[in-house]
Amino acid sequence: MKSPKNTLNWFEIPVNDFDRACKFYSQLFDYEMHSAVMGPNRRGFLPFDPAGDGVAGAIVQGPDYVPSQRGSLVYLNAGDDLNLVLARVADAGGHVEQEKLPVADEQDLGYYAIIRDTEGNRVALHSMR
Repeated sequence: MKSPKNTLNWFEIPVNDFDRACKFYSQLFDYEMHSAVMGPNRRGFLPFDPAGDGVAGAIVQGPDYVPSQRGSLVYLNAGDDLNLVLARVADAGGHVEQEKLPVADEQDLGYYAIIRDTEGNRVALHSMR
């Protein structure tokens, strides 16, 4: 069996208030989020390239989805410049928990920051600048 190109191929961020979370992530990434009801769950799809090999994910509201500050930490792509996305966190209703830092001092792996979204989830943002 051939090893997968990426370990991660899909992620879901649990939300309580779908409309509030949709507004937060739409404002954070400056785009219009598309949503769909799939079974008992409502999903809002985060930006992705449907023709590419990248990873996709969604915010999800449903009976088994509970926002948390503990557990897995998802790193979302903040584009070319992390500062641009970080500047929108507070206005979107979130909170910056960890300001921008280099991923590593020894290697050029870019920068990250950790935010708390409107639902109480800890989410990381990553960019090369």
